[in-house]
Amino acid sequence: MNKKKTSKSVASLAAKTLKNQNASNTAKKLAGSVLSQSKSTNQTGAKLENLASTVMTSKKYSNETKTLAGSVLSQSNKKR
Repeated sequence: MNKKKTSKSVASLAAKTLKNQNASNTAKKLAGSVLSQSKSTNQTGAKLENLASTVMTSKKYSNETKTLAGSVLSQSNKKR
């Protein structure tokens, strides 16, 4: 089990992303996952792990989206 939680700064970025009408669906999915893990020990699901991994290796996503992806991956199930 992964006991990491989202930092306040990343949670704030996630909240801003969800409120941003111009944010991509990918960014909003990652932001939702980040916020769900901010005050709990929830772990990232396999589908979101794959999405976050894709974001991290792609050149088309912003640094903010990659920050969200990194947070999602850091809270993933290490056994997977």
